[in-house]
Amino acid sequence: MRFLDPRSLAPPVRQLRTAPAMRAARTMLAALLTTLLSACSSPVQLMPTPVKFTAGQSDPFAHKAAADITSIPLLYATNRAVFLESRQPFYSIFPSDTLRMGVAKVQIGDGTLDWDQLRQLSTTGSQRGRPVLSLERMEELVALSPQSDAETSPEAKAYFALINDALAVSRHRDLIVYVHGFNNAVWRGTAQAAQFHHFTGRQAVVLAFLWPSAGSLLSYATDVRAARASVPAFARLLELLARNTNAEHINVLAFSAGARIASEGLARLAQPRDGESREELRARLRLGQIYFAAPDEDTYRFVTDLRQYIDLTERVSLGANLGDRALRFAARHQRASRAGRPNADDLTDEQVDFVNAASQRLNFDMIWVDPRAIPDLNRRAHSFWFGNAWVSSDVLMQFLWHKAPAERGLQEGYTQQGMRFWTFPPDYDQRVKALMQQR
Repeated sequence: MRFLDPRSLAPPVRQLRTAPAMRAARTMLAALLTTLLSACSSPVQLMPTPVKFTAGQSDPFAHKAAADITSIPLLYATNRAVFLESRQPFYSIFPSDTLRMGVAKVQIGDGTLDWDQLRQLSTTGSQRGRPVLSLERMEELVALSPQSDAETSPEAKAYFALINDALAVSRHRDLIVYVHGFNNAVWRGTAQAAQFHHFTGRQAVVLAFLWPSAGSLLSYATDVRAARASVPAFARLLELLARNTNAEHINVLAFSAGARIASEGLARLAQPRDGESREELRARLRLGQIYFAAPDEDTYRFVTDLRQYIDLTERVSLGANLGDRALRFAARHQRASRAGRPNADDLTDEQVDFVNAASQRLNFDMIWVDPRAIPDLNRRAHSFWFGNAWVSSDVLMQFLWHKAPAERGLQEGYTQQGMRFWTFPPDYDQRVKALMQQR
């Protein structure tokens, strides 16, 4: 294999062919389905504290006051249709052509948790007593139909001014857009984005793109269609943010099925206007760090899109667990390997050559999230970007530091065919501690 492939870096798995084996497989699948159905209704607990925060070299929350700090304000945008137009809308699971933007408030804990307790939980590695995140309220501030002109909309101008005010007081002048994955109701998507914002030390500006996932494990096919239908809204959002905000860079963190939206949306944005050069397009979009976590997108389509936009970004990273159980299911459903669990057989020779070259010369980083090397990571993990302290630490450092993998403590490796990839070394936590001492 000339591409990072499960068969080249993991032991081969024999197919089960006998009748008893098939019955056993069905039994295991039923048990798995039961487990996943239970998980999809579970609350969002505060993610494990990233290693970066437990290094003990500095207090990332030292700048924060203690008053009312257990709640997290969050920017959001959505293409979900609403049942009733209101400043506090009820969003449906159906896509629409209207782009809606507003602010949400996410609460950490049940109201009895104070700031000192949350600060302690957020700077230590203890997994006991992790509080639940809940969506308290949403306030829609602007709705832009396809015919609406954001330049002349007072509501849109006020919303972008709100973003610029947040950027002005932020330590980091970038805007991070989070695109959630499959099986995400509105409350879950906002909670994931809010805890990411929390673990930036609340020093970054984060906006959640809440596409209309049905929020049900049994609605995967529906979510696939909704994700495709959300591409124009996502592309429009990024273009509006680039045109109307003062963000130095617009970064994207796309998880699971959200990668379909981000990948195709970025490819759409990569088409220049009449007479526009690539440098002018790059300057207009200001795309910075792009991170695909366990991307649920066809490998072929992902690479096709990547070729169109990679030169417009600072860096594109792909975090992949080759044993990812969710992507194994997705590959069977879609009859094609997923970018987060790639198979070289789905690519042309030219695409394989491009990926190999991009990994060495075009700031495309394939990050192998290997459960055998990373503590407390399930071998079939899918939501590792926020579920594991090592991986989340690296994600944060990429967005906050704009550094290459080697400068974030990762270890370089190469496939036999010449594709560069990155792994977490056994002493990763010590490397992070040393890096924090240098800052």
